[in-house]
Amino acid sequence: MTSQVATSPENEPKLNGLTVAFFSVIHALALFAPWCFSWSALGITIFLHWFFGSIGICLGYHRLLSHRSFKVPQWLEYAITLIGVCALQGGPIFWVAGHRLHHAYTEDEDKDPYSARRGFWWSHMLWIFYPRQTFFDADHYKRFAPDLTRDPFYCWLDRYHLLLQIPIAVLLYSIGGWSWLVYGVFLRAVLLWHSTWFINSVTHMWGYRTFDTDDNSRNLWWAAIFTYGEGWHNNHHAYPNVAKAGWKWWEIDMTWWSIWVLKTVGLAQKVILPPTQRATET
Repeated sequence: MTSQVATSPENEPKLNGLTVAFFSVIHALALFAPWCFSWSALGITIFLHWFFGSIGICLGYHRLLSHRSFKVPQWLEYAITLIGVCALQGGPIFWVAGHRLHHAYTEDEDKDPYSARRGFWWSHMLWIFYPRQTFFDADHYKRFAPDLTRDPFYCWLDRYHLLLQIPIAVLLYSIGGWSWLVYGVFLRAVLLWHSTWFINSVTHMWGYRTFDTDDNSRNLWWAAIFTYGEGWHNNHHAYPNVAKAGWKWWEIDMTWWSIWVLKTVGLAQKVILPPTQRATET
């Protein structure tokens, strides 16, 4: 039931013009891609989509920082988080606090930042354009990401995350000119944004359910492809702290492959496995 505070006009979130302008400009610049095409630029886009998306966001921001599904040395955690910052999806504290809140109040129209019950476009991207201040303030961060707010490095990244796009842009332009810049920064950012946002929207609407969770989370194969395994979302909501999202043999989870490599070489420890797999490995 929607609370009276949430429905009163003075408390409804207002459109943030600066945020709309920022995302609109990046999307507009990405539209220049057909006129800047080169095979090398396409290749760098695919690579950075995987590197920043799978390693930085899915493995780093999500499974490592948000859910602590496994543990790595501190230097490696910092390095992976730095890769996540390069994805242009906000600082680690902002991302982790919002995601933990999503799991705490999944699909609650007032407390879940990107509740799918408010509609596809709200859960996909409008929640960013109409920010609720309670989800974007220091008290919220301290409550839902206290482990990160106590760390000066994460606080620094959260404040200056946008600046890291500058060396990326300079490097890409110096190597591949405008083609690499447009594809490696703008097109890559747009594709990665919508890939991540699909998890907030479509995987709470379409797909199959393996587990009878209290929410409407779904497993959606094509979303899993674009998000390196995150599309097996019903599995994840049933067992959010498990490091492996794809449980069945055909539920491909590319991010898990990277975690498995880290585990195999001894860099990832205390890896939380699905209950059935835990039984076979103990």
